[in-house]
Amino acid sequence: MRNAVIVDVVRTAVGKGRSGGALADVHPVDLLSVVLKALEKRNDLDPHLIEDVITGCVLQNGEQSMNIARRGVLAAGWPESIPATTIDRQCGSGQQAIHFAAQGVMAGAYDVVIAAGVESMSRIPIANSVASPVLAGDKVNKRYPNGLAHQGVSAELVADKWGLTREELDEFSVRSHHLAAQATESGAFDNHIVPVEITLPDGSTKLHTVDETIRGDTSLEKLSTLSPSFKNPADVERFPHLDWKITPGNSSPLTDGASAVLIVEESFAEKMGWTPRARFCAFSVLADDPVLMLTAPIPATQKVLERANLTIDDMDVYEVNEAFAPVPLVWAREVGADLEKLNPNGGAIALGHALGSTGTRLLSTLLQQLEATGGRYGLETICEGLGMANAMIIERI
Repeated sequence: MRNAVIVDVVRTAVGKGRSGGALADVHPVDLLSVVLKALEKRNDLDPHLIEDVITGCVLQNGEQSMNIARRGVLAAGWPESIPATTIDRQCGSGQQAIHFAAQGVMAGAYDVVIAAGVESMSRIPIANSVASPVLAGDKVNKRYPNGLAHQGVSAELVADKWGLTREELDEFSVRSHHLAAQATESGAFDNHIVPVEITLPDGSTKLHTVDETIRGDTSLEKLSTLSPSFKNPADVERFPHLDWKITPGNSSPLTDGASAVLIVEESFAEKMGWTPRARFCAFSVLADDPVLMLTAPIPATQKVLERANLTIDDMDVYEVNEAFAPVPLVWAREVGADLEKLNPNGGAIALGHALGSTGTRLLSTLLQQLEATGGRYGLETICEGLGMANAMIIERI
């Protein structure tokens, strides 16, 4: 069987996803082109070898519409012959890009392919109507007459169902920030962060190289003062049993960012003189209750472990996207995971969740941790809108 291997993975440092954020003035096409160009330069990659660029992007409107992947290829100055496509698996779009790219290599469709992700949440704000009946359509509305829920309300439902306290959620969030701050200070992210040139208000330029959302000085006391984010009259009436624990402190912040992975057939990589860093072992994608929405990583993990003929104890590290603190905590409880192996360099609560980019960003920290510790297997999984989840296992070479 053909093996798909990771030759390199890069990402931008994230910027706050709002006006005034470090990357707010960078067009998302240009942001994507930065990570694509970085893969070329770092690996002495002849762009003519690239057979496809598969890119995750969730908010595909405005500047991110009309196949941003293809425009990113053109912005990188690459040959016009290189095709590209943009996909939406909600928060797992970047990870789904990885799955499609690696599976294409394993099936013989590609020898060299790039999976990427990009999102500018400052320039293309996330819609407040994600659970709107207008988006759902008549048939979905009939199937779910009480309506679906906003993802923040889903996080409240998950925390309530599993009996998580506000203190537990905030403690986990403090952990995320402290671990990310330690990783930044130690240089753990340096190998995969690529600089983005930004223009300052005075017209001068600088290179953005440090994640803007990490709060290394946060504490349980500080987070305990924050008010719930998603408590509105309609949902309070619909879910009167909730005590509303999800705040800006135990949620992932809106961010801007891009990331990309160079995926190659193993023997072709060796022929080109590239050193493979890890190979793909197994993939899964599953869906669950769209109202709870955030629980599908649990069955997706169980399925990918079964496909790989491995157990959770065989994993040396796992990256579980911290869209909200209940997600990784409930996941760990249900699959029997060791919290010491979970997001050991912090997660999205500290590093942000630039929607389409997150799946490829998570792979960078997963691979970095395996290499730093000498671990063998790593697992990545992401909860996604409407109750979906991707999971995959890689093996360090």
